Amino acid sequence: MKIVALSVGKKHDELYGDSILEFSSRIERYSSFEWKIISPSGKSGDEARREEESALLAALKEGDYVVLLDERGKELSTMELSAFVEKRMVVGDKRVVFIIGGAFGVTDIVREKAQFVWSLSKLIFPHQLARVILVEQLYRAFSVIKGEKYHHV
Repeated sequence: MKIVALSVGKKHDELYGDSILEFSSRIERYSSFEWKIISPSGKSGDEARREEESALLAALKEGDYVVLLDERGKELSTMELSAFVEKRMVVGDKRVVFIIGGAFGVTDIVREKAQFVWSLSKLIFPHQLARVILVEQLYRAFSVIKGEKYHHV
């Protein structure tokens, strides 16, 4: 299974970049992993969402299992996320794509492409911090699946 983190925004910020790259490399012990960064529109509101929509949709492939990160999605515990990741592996998904939308969110068309909408928290995080949380939690999920000591229960 390949995991793709698809994020609208700037390249990894210096403040968060080391953590993002560290956890990204740790994930690669278990699964192929790739970041795809899409430049933000530069516009606001609906115009930004529409412009970013085409780039997001172009990055998706037929058969992708798409997870949209959105504060209105379902919150998962660490164990629930681990079970979710393991299920994606068991059912044989070739690519699981996690989307972090732009500053103004995503269009309904992008939202409808998602098979699952996941909320990291009821809090709203800066996009760069959401990237860190995403990769740390994916790494933690794999460590739970493999029975490693990173996550203590």
